[in-house]
Amino acid sequence: MARSVGRLLVDSLEAHDIDLIYCVPGESYLGFTNALIDNNRMRLIVCRHEGGAAFMAAADGRMRGGRAGVVVVSRGPGLSNALIGMHTAYHDATPLVVLIGQVERFEAGRMALQEQNYTLLLADVSKAVIEVNQPEQASEAIARAFHIAESGTPGPVAVIVPEDVFDIETDTPVAKPRPPAQGGPLPADVDKFAEMLAASERPVVWVGPTMHPAEIADLTKLAEQWVLPVMPTHRRPHLFDAGHPNYGGYMASRVHADTLAALKKTDLLVSLGERITGSLSQGFTFPSAPDPQVPLVHVWPDANEVGRVWRPDIGMACEPAAVVRALLARGAPADAAKRKGWVESLNAIHKRVTKAEWTPMEDGVNFSAVIAEINKHLTDDATVTSDAGNFATFVHRYLLMKPGQMFLASVVGAMGAGMPMAVAAALRRPGTQVIGFAGDGGTLMTGNELATARQYGVNPVFIVSDNSVYGTILQHHDARYPGRAARAATQLTNPDFAVWASAFGAKGMTIHTEADIAPVIAEALSVKTQPVVVHVHTSTEQLSAWRRRSA
Repeated sequence: MARSVGRLLVDSLEAHDIDLIYCVPGESYLGFTNALIDNNRMRLIVCRHEGGAAFMAAADGRMRGGRAGVVVVSRGPGLSNALIGMHTAYHDATPLVVLIGQVERFEAGRMALQEQNYTLLLADVSKAVIEVNQPEQASEAIARAFHIAESGTPGPVAVIVPEDVFDIETDTPVAKPRPPAQGGPLPADVDKFAEMLAASERPVVWVGPTMHPAEIADLTKLAEQWVLPVMPTHRRPHLFDAGHPNYGGYMASRVHADTLAALKKTDLLVSLGERITGSLSQGFTFPSAPDPQVPLVHVWPDANEVGRVWRPDIGMACEPAAVVRALLARGAPADAAKRKGWVESLNAIHKRVTKAEWTPMEDGVNFSAVIAEINKHLTDDATVTSDAGNFATFVHRYLLMKPGQMFLASVVGAMGAGMPMAVAAALRRPGTQVIGFAGDGGTLMTGNELATARQYGVNPVFIVSDNSVYGTILQHHDARYPGRAARAATQLTNPDFAVWASAFGAKGMTIHTEADIAPVIAEALSVKTQPVVVHVHTSTEQLSAWRRRSA
């Protein structure tokens, strides 16, 4: 059956079980959007900026449990705007397929309007760049893109299609999705790992992005049977129940001094589905690079990553869930209870650090009080999204999550992710509670995606922390150049975010004092018919959850 390449690409995406596609429309791929009109299964979500669209697709890749999200952008400026989402997906190990319209083939190499060499441009933010210049290879390119994006270390893959190719007729069939190739742990490695774990008195298990939420039940059984403390890693707090007695604390980019001091007493560090990054390792100090100061077992589904920075005592290039299942099948050692005191000590520090205590500030609301109040209202299926910035430290410290809930953010720390990811969560998980957080800086980077929420009838609640500064930069400037930050590039002049929200058709609300918090949050979370933006006037003195500016 002959069909246009545009229609072939649509059918190929449907074959890969895609139901949501994010885009900002562009003339370079009109043949695709025209073909999509005839498909009743997939929804095309038209966004207001390619950065927002790419963040939404990356969030979708997180929520789909290891299966890629999809964003479609036009050439040149369109793709350039989307690079922030690709950078996030690349560093965060998130599967993402990016379909990009290119100049027509006869124009190639002539510096045509918006022409770029994407193989060069995307070399450092993608796993692969696949150019489709032959119509017969279009569907094959899609199948290859999904396979690469979802295999090994997940990440973004770009598919480049010239504008004139979309309308060419071809009788090439749809290329079938490729089954994932997943490696299992070697029996000898499992034996050695089990021996090390049985001998250990103070182990710590970090759990990260390639352990998917559906697999956490088995990890919980392992923690209980083998008596192990489990710590979800930075911006993945939903991967273990914060209320479980085996919860060892949250391994964020900035760890409380008491937690870090306790961790340095460990005699075995297990990185289970966590790549390990500079931020997570507290600036390559724990574990130290390249040779960790403690025995390290590293489980990650990509042999190119295991051992690349840190030398592990055991490196397993396989799915972490397979290792968990292998250990469960062996059964726990008879003396596993010897670790009970160690687990309890870490859990006690966690409870002390996250206890909802704060000091009221004179220059604005201590954001700790807002997060503590929202923590009371989280539903079992809630999705929380967060932008990057110092305000997020309050979220990471005081918002206690559990499996069944979802946390979405740019782990690499890109600002602007909060609002788009909240919109994506509301689309992917309709009827569930979605709460997004952002600072005043990040809100105005992609807050225009509030219009996308209105267009598609989804209603996230968005909390804006406004202290009129770029808080993280202010903190770093204070530390490096004391006394000069007031004249540095950190100050902001903001709109009334409640009025701004109302202009979009959202409900705008304001928190001026701590007395406003409980009633405003309760009302905001009760609204079901429109998005809500809560403008919180926050303290600059209480610059983060861990420190005051004057200190």
